[in-house]
Amino acid sequence: MNRIRKGDQVIVIAGADKGKKGEVVRVAGDKVIVQNINIIKRHTKPNPQANIAGGIVEREAPIHISNVMLFNQANGKGERVGFKVLENGRKVRVFRSSGEAIDA
Repeated sequence: MNRIRKGDQVIVIAGADKGKKGEVVRVAGDKVIVQNINIIKRHTKPNPQANIAGGIVEREAPIHISNVMLFNQANGKGERVGFKVLENGRKVRVFRSSGEAIDA
């Protein structure tokens, strides 16, 4: 079970975009792609068969998962994530500081 999943609100804790918040678009191993964070310019060749126009395209680049933290709406900060097994045997993610369940 991953500490950070697709759709989570995260805050960047290291790098050029430090302090910015965004939603996780994709998780790929130990890297995450966050919406409107770590924008790069990619020089793309046109491909008429795939209907892709050429030029300079701006898109999100992956960030290492250690450089983002799950954002806690309650206190407005990034929080560490732990795991807890409920009475019914289900494993849920919890904020370490408050013990509050993330996935209800």
